[in-house]
Amino acid sequence: MKEKEEIFENIYHSNYDKVMRICLGYTAGNNDEAGDLTQEVFIKVWSSLNEFRNESKMATWIYRITVNTCLTRLRKLKKKVKNYDVESVIDVPQENETIDKEIMYEGLYNCINKLSETNRAIILLELEGLPQKEIAEVIGIKHEAIRTRIHRIKNELIKCVNNE
Repeated sequence: MKEKEEIFENIYHSNYDKVMRICLGYTAGNNDEAGDLTQEVFIKVWSSLNEFRNESKMATWIYRITVNTCLTRLRKLKKKVKNYDVESVIDVPQENETIDKEIMYEGLYNCINKLSETNRAIILLELEGLPQKEIAEVIGIKHEAIRTRIHRIKNELIKCVNNE
């Protein structure tokens, strides 16, 4: 049992920040809700640790648990996603004033809310910097399809933000 505790502690410390950021994205930046979801994710990781079969990377397995936990909570609460770090998705001019940037982000957040659950998960994992091959494993679709979807999602967000 001591060995499992040490393994879990290592997993927890090396993945906590990533899991928390994903949960923050799904909870529109609500720290309390994201903290609850993060705790729920790690409870699931602990209880399922003996069942991990090394068929994928540990991080991929944890991302899958995180996304599924967040989607389950979203379905129950029927809330929408608002807060993402979107600069890596769409080029945001750096010369804008802070207020203009906030208005722009708000518009983009509203557009992200309009995406399907799967597309939101894809773009959130992309924003987190997860390699596209791992995103494909987490979501359960082919890598080529992920590349295509990310391109389409970015175009869809650009059109939405520009009110096209």
